[in-house]
Amino acid sequence: MDFSSVPLASGVFTIGKRFGFEAGHQLPRLPPGHKCARQHGHSYEVEVVLTAPLLEEPGFVTDFGALAPFKKFLDNELDHRNLHEILPFEPTSERLAQFLAGWFTQNLQPAIPGRLVSVLVRETGSSWARFGVEGQ
Repeated sequence: MDFSSVPLASGVFTIGKRFGFEAGHQLPRLPPGHKCARQHGHSYEVEVVLTAPLLEEPGFVTDFGALAPFKKFLDNELDHRNLHEILPFEPTSERLAQFLAGWFTQNLQPAIPGRLVSVLVRETGSSWARFGVEGQ
């Protein structure tokens, strides 16, 4: 079969990459009987989603290797920490996703060709929060 006759569809390219870290937290503003008001921990999964209308050579939105500084930030600053002791906000998954999107756009996005669309933070296999970046 001659594949050169197959047209390339029009559209936007999107990629995602998952990262993980272990951390504890508590949400003391919840009612005293709520289980999340007590100290507990999660094996967090964080997924960043990036998009681009055109691909960079050799055909990437962003080289996955260019996302290594984000993994280094998670490992050095959040992994095996009590998040409520180091972050300037109550560390819900929603706020953590927003914070990580802010860090990414401030520290990594200027150096890469793709644009951040969203950050998803998963606390468990069945629960997650997503922050969508405006204007992307």
